[in-house]
Amino acid sequence: MPFGADRDVPGLIVKFGDYPLHHGGVGAIRSLGRLGVPMYAITEDRYTPAASSRYLTRAFVWPTSGAEEPEYLVEGLRRIGRRIGRPTVLIPTDEEAAVLIAEHQADLTDRFLFPRVDPSLPRRLASKQGLHELCVEHGIASPPAAFPQSYEEVVAFADHARYPVVAKNREAFVRRKRPAVNGTTRIATREGLLTLARDWGEDPGVILQEYLPREDAEDWIVHACFDDDSTPLAMFTGVKVRSWPPHAGMTANAYVVDNPELADLAARFIKQIGFSGIIDLDLRFDRRDGQYKLLDFNPRMGAQFRLFENESGVDVVRAMHLNLTGRPVPEGEQPAGRRYIVENIDLPALLAYRRSGYTTPHAPARASGTELAWLAGDDPLPFLTMLARFVRPGAKHLYQLWRTNRRGSGTGSGN
Repeated sequence: MPFGADRDVPGLIVKFGDYPLHHGGVGAIRSLGRLGVPMYAITEDRYTPAASSRYLTRAFVWPTSGAEEPEYLVEGLRRIGRRIGRPTVLIPTDEEAAVLIAEHQADLTDRFLFPRVDPSLPRRLASKQGLHELCVEHGIASPPAAFPQSYEEVVAFADHARYPVVAKNREAFVRRKRPAVNGTTRIATREGLLTLARDWGEDPGVILQEYLPREDAEDWIVHACFDDDSTPLAMFTGVKVRSWPPHAGMTANAYVVDNPELADLAARFIKQIGFSGIIDLDLRFDRRDGQYKLLDFNPRMGAQFRLFENESGVDVVRAMHLNLTGRPVPEGEQPAGRRYIVENIDLPALLAYRRSGYTTPHAPARASGTELAWLAGDDPLPFLTMLARFVRPGAKHLYQLWRTNRRGSGTGSGN
């Protein structure tokens, strides 16, 4: 590496909710741990993949649901900070953690290091409605969307919608307490939408969004880290080849692809809203009108961030740690053609995409290198732990995601 990290400042993976098989947290532990930075993590138990990493100094076992009161979560973080005993960089892996840190900066600043941001901004960005409003305000393209406040409003939307549509949980934290859908859900018919909506209660916590036809669209991702002036310290673009559930879920396979137009769009938007820290954006290029439409804004590290590393060895997590510890962030080009594979979900995604015949025009014909989410020769235990925990609950989770999308398709037993 042409740079050295501050080994006196540890990192802490902060996560709320029960999702032990999280490859992003493992990636962050490895990324900084390989530089000699002491790494800590909040884990559901002592037998998660993150807890088994050779680069983890200590796992703090703290099961949470994400539905706890903020004061309880803040005090828990402060308690962990006292046990670490020195200033520590916070690395949130979910929206709830990012929102909590931003809204309670004053309570956390004495023990932790984190980017300073308008306390209300991460919650607004993590909210599907808040993001849509920001896009309209700043002239950023996004799919047409509706935010129903009752079942009757869902019916009214359903009567005039162009199908398929996409349903997403509207707010961070609320998705933990009262999830309307198990992640992004594609709904093919009016009947399928109304079937799902009957379970949403009097106040549906969803956004209903136009689905951009896959034959006319391509999925892109932007990962970046910004300083206090909203200037990019590291900026990366890539194309998503496969996701699970298909076309609407978590990245399973992606490539680094240079896209200066997209990088410029993201940088201008971040400057306009004044954000600092790490971002993970999902956009869909709509060939019908030639626009990149912003689907999701994650105000934190994305699970697939290790796809991106510049020629100087900097990824977004390393960039944030270097910046927060007062060190320069080396510049460098991103190596185009690098590939990222999430082993436990890419196989079912591959089978689904082959059946559909969908291809990604901008994906390179051959990878220049491959980063695996779980398997690493210098750190094999997280992969083995993932396998041990994935077989039954992982298969059940994949089935539930598939079933949810099938119910929304308007076919099968879900009607």
